[in-house]
Amino acid sequence: MRYLPASTLSGLLGDWADGTGPAYRVLSERLRLLIADGRIMPGSRLPSERELTEALGVSRTTVASAYRELRDSGYLISRRGSGSVTALPSKVAPELGRHHAPGIDTDGLYDFTCAAPSAIPGISAAVAAAAAEMPVHLTTPGYHPQGLPVLRAEIAAAYGERGLPTSPDQIIVTAGALAATSIAVRAVTQIGDRVLTESPTHPNSVDAIRRSGCRVVAVPMSPGGWDLPLLEATIRQTAPRAAWLVVDFQNPTGFLMPAADRQRLAAAFARSRTTAIVDETLFELSLDGQEMPPPFASYDPDGVITVGSVSKSFWGGLRIGWMRVPSSLVARVLDARASLDLGAPVLEQLVVADLLRQRATLLPERRAALAERRDALADAVARELPSWNFRLPGGGLSLWCELPEPVGSSLVGVAQRYGALLVAGSRFSPDGGLESFVRLPFTLEVDALREGVARVAESYAALTMAAPGRRSPVMIA
Repeated sequence: MRYLPASTLSGLLGDWADGTGPAYRVLSERLRLLIADGRIMPGSRLPSERELTEALGVSRTTVASAYRELRDSGYLISRRGSGSVTALPSKVAPELGRHHAPGIDTDGLYDFTCAAPSAIPGISAAVAAAAAEMPVHLTTPGYHPQGLPVLRAEIAAAYGERGLPTSPDQIIVTAGALAATSIAVRAVTQIGDRVLTESPTHPNSVDAIRRSGCRVVAVPMSPGGWDLPLLEATIRQTAPRAAWLVVDFQNPTGFLMPAADRQRLAAAFARSRTTAIVDETLFELSLDGQEMPPPFASYDPDGVITVGSVSKSFWGGLRIGWMRVPSSLVARVLDARASLDLGAPVLEQLVVADLLRQRATLLPERRAALAERRDALADAVARELPSWNFRLPGGGLSLWCELPEPVGSSLVGVAQRYGALLVAGSRFSPDGGLESFVRLPFTLEVDALREGVARVAESYAALTMAAPGRRSPVMIA
């Protein structure tokens, strides 16, 4: 259980007294929104009534009445000896049921659930070249638990070009980044260990961490990115065995962690002996030509496992990812991998090796196309949904949009009736909340993005004037 000091809570509340109505109700509503949006995580212990009264300079009755309203609405649970702990009245349930295949069984719908673009030009030629190499491999059993040497050499060389010396023996090829995350977590944790993550973050990866038997410790992102003091305090208080982070155009917020913050955070992990598992899947998708910070592992080469993939840069259908593993952990990671699979497909590995050799010529076109789509989506949202707030990310694949009210889950069901598939922000929160947010990927064609936003705007207008609709099950990419 995390304790929220009165001084910290006062800062989160800001100028709450500017609202209209009774002071206790304004305070209660402000606290409710902070909890619903994940700025105060569920399970946090709030300061006592006396402590908050002194911090805010209001009457004890105001705070007591605000807490009572929160208890009555299910956002606060008070127990003798435990204080007042935040909660969600009906925690957003996991999205169960039929998983749709983006772009295949979504005919007639504008699909904003999948943050993955279609294949880059050149895939077919790479497949043909790989097929010509296959006869040599057909005489072998075809199992490569660590990956084909030719692909591991290309991946290692790419890290070296970024200033992170890497041996091919440190590379382990997997069937995508999610598989790499699952293997890495199993290798460095035991059942019941804590794993630190951001909130919001990629939900499938959080699910994989939990299925490994670990407890997720989610740290909220601030409106400006990573809250380093809060991260450091959480690391000290919880001593997580591992951490899973996305520091390059974070999914879904699009933030890029600066070099100084990487160095500071890596030092915090090193002090607590926390193994950082850093997902760099979106590293190649810098859309504004900015210089990228050094790899996170540069600041602690022996304590960081780096996860990579070609699913966003080349094509998700290749299903090839990898890990860059400290030499001391390679054997342990390979042992953990043996219980999950025996290696990635040979043909796809040959294809990816060929594509990596050509990345200097292939990726600029990919970035240019995504930048055009990002700008088109941003223009459409600003025009059709002017009350929604977002920041234009310098890379990645999506806009993280904040709505004026916490209606994200309701909007999902209404939008489908208007022809658009959405994912509510709550799906990206490990602990619930974030109901005021929606992720909008810019992976559709420009015209489809514009029409899709128009459908979302129609559904949002209908929602704000009518009862919320039902949710629809979706799979997150």
